[in-house]
Amino acid sequence: MAWRELTKKGIRASLNTDLTARLRRYAVGFTSLSNVDDVVKSVLYTPEPSFKLKLRKLVYGEILIKDTQIRCYHGRKGNDQSFGLKAPKREKFVKRDNKTQPPVDAPYVPPKPQRTTKAMPDKTIEIFEGMTIDELAKRTGQSISTLQTILTNVGEKVGSEFDTLSIDIAELVAMEVGVNVRRLHSNEGTEILPRPPVVTVMGHVDHGKTSLLDALRQTSVAAKEAGGITQHVGAFVVGMTSGASITFLDTPGHAAFSAMRARGAAVTDIVVLVVAADDGVMPQTLEAMAHAKAAKVPIVVAINKCDKPAANAEKVRLQLASEGLLLEDMGGDVQVVEVSAMKKTGLDNLEEALLLQAEMMDLKACIDGPAQAYVVEARLDRGKGPLVTAIVKAGTLICGKYVVVGSEWGRIRAIRDMAGKSTERATPAMPVEIEGLKGLPRAGDDIIVVESEERARMLSAGRKRKFEKDRLMKIMDGRVEDPETEPSDEAPKRVELPIIVKGDVQGTVQAVTDALGSLNSPQVFVNVVHVGVGSLSQSDVDMAQACGACIIGFNIKAPPSSISLAASRANIKIMQHRVIYHLLDDIGNFIVEKAPGTTETKVAGEAEVLSIFELKGRSKSKGPDVKIAGCRVVDGFVTKSATLRLLRSGEVVFEGSCESLKREKQDVDTVKKGSECGLVIRNCYDFQVGDMVQCLQQVIRKPKFISSESGAVRIEC
Repeated sequence: MAWRELTKKGIRASLNTDLTARLRRYAVGFTSLSNVDDVVKSVLYTPEPSFKLKLRKLVYGEILIKDTQIRCYHGRKGNDQSFGLKAPKREKFVKRDNKTQPPVDAPYVPPKPQRTTKAMPDKTIEIFEGMTIDELAKRTGQSISTLQTILTNVGEKVGSEFDTLSIDIAELVAMEVGVNVRRLHSNEGTEILPRPPVVTVMGHVDHGKTSLLDALRQTSVAAKEAGGITQHVGAFVVGMTSGASITFLDTPGHAAFSAMRARGAAVTDIVVLVVAADDGVMPQTLEAMAHAKAAKVPIVVAINKCDKPAANAEKVRLQLASEGLLLEDMGGDVQVVEVSAMKKTGLDNLEEALLLQAEMMDLKACIDGPAQAYVVEARLDRGKGPLVTAIVKAGTLICGKYVVVGSEWGRIRAIRDMAGKSTERATPAMPVEIEGLKGLPRAGDDIIVVESEERARMLSAGRKRKFEKDRLMKIMDGRVEDPETEPSDEAPKRVELPIIVKGDVQGTVQAVTDALGSLNSPQVFVNVVHVGVGSLSQSDVDMAQACGACIIGFNIKAPPSSISLAASRANIKIMQHRVIYHLLDDIGNFIVEKAPGTTETKVAGEAEVLSIFELKGRSKSKGPDVKIAGCRVVDGFVTKSATLRLLRSGEVVFEGSCESLKREKQDVDTVKKGSECGLVIRNCYDFQVGDMVQCLQQVIRKPKFISSESGAVRIEC
């Protein structure tokens, strides 16, 4: 029966050939058979059951499916699925439409850049003099062969993996593999002697920090400062009445100089927290406490202005204790001294407290060996070039040595103390001014002494590459948008305000730049395209003209008339100030002026419906019937170009444009309060006596510039 079915399906001819070949392989002794019928008859009488089973499986198509050598038999007609043979299913033929469709007129939306990999946090390792290649490879996570290749490229001889490296070469190799370093200096074999303490005076603005230092050193620096506030970091040595010397750092108290206060706390041994007795604890007081705790530096509290009638020292103590400062009067270890800078009272007690704290800390430093110094401030002098104010932390800084300061390098030409006198060397805790660098470093950079000019150039170039790479990575991270935060169509348009900042020293430039960053808002993006130290030049004007920026000059000399004339011709705004208050106010108002603002709907006036008039039977040329509302304006004004809203019992009934507005049979544009008028709202026919008609007006609301008492500024949209 199965053989007849296969015959009907039309696949017998092809199956016949294959079946004969397979049976000849399986049945020994039947090689002379010529047709499959004789083979089948003979096999049916064969006693071997396994061969019969194979033949049965072959007939029903099972071996064709399970055998590794599968052959397909394609029938001409009918359904082959019952025999294990699947024919392809035919699809209905559909004629393709050759008509060309016009392109869709849609705006092109560029794809958003997405961050493929999350930025890895910066890795910092500790390096020291004499570390081996193997140890450096373990700390950086790189293979030894990779580090040896880098050493070969920088010109170092490479031996075994246990060869020692100098600390400069170790830093250079670490920067090449993208790792930050922290230098560890050993004091073995050096002479360690006591050194003077470094004391930083911190506190809120106008609490008398500079006046207190003037009273200690018998000077009058506070009277010479612009605006009566400190805007720079000052370093000087004060000889006390007991014969000891203390190095003081004076920091600004304005909110914009937070980075300066942080640098002062990082390099100091003791922090003097000045609090006015009549003002109490203020925001910058709390910030100074946070900086001191972060740097793990002990605090000595000086309650100033105790001579004023409104002074309340006990209130200040309670406020400090409530902020977590453990005072000696309350069982803690923080000393509190009441002083008066104006009457110079309590200064001896302050000196005693500072020397006692320094003695408890047992401050010592190595005298010989390469110097380690810290940049407090940096400025650009027209005749001398880059000048760096620094404090030596350890070792002795000698004139004529090659140094690397941040990413800059140079050979020290001169060392001057804070009184302006030249000296050949600087010992620990001594503030000095260094001359001879090739470029202007940043405030807060470390100063290291290297062996040769070649080593200084190499290390400086490596640091510049690392700094530029980190800067570009930050820019790319800032430009990549989060895909979850998609900008909505209702969001206000954000404009970019490019700004060029020039200042007298590096610290003030950084302070102004940080303050500008806090003035960013959803409507205005403040983009600082260039910063520099020194007076304005023609290149600054050219750059501002190229990018459409305005120029901010802080505490610098007035530009020459030629530069001012060129800026006015190019329509470039120049803002120059010597006081940070005035500068931030001017910048804030300028940002508010440039902001596009947000559009809001405002109720300009209200009118009450007194009567209703209906015009019927008008000709087709004049249009359909209309309803006129006779109204009296009770508040504000009503304009024809505005949108009108119809209210009934406080609920909105209809809103539409004004089609007609008349007063005493004359078309008018505006009807003010107290006047009567007739108005028609387009497509509105449901007026009732007593309804209220509101006149809606679209207004642009600008952001607000807010400045707090502490000096903190922000833009509120």
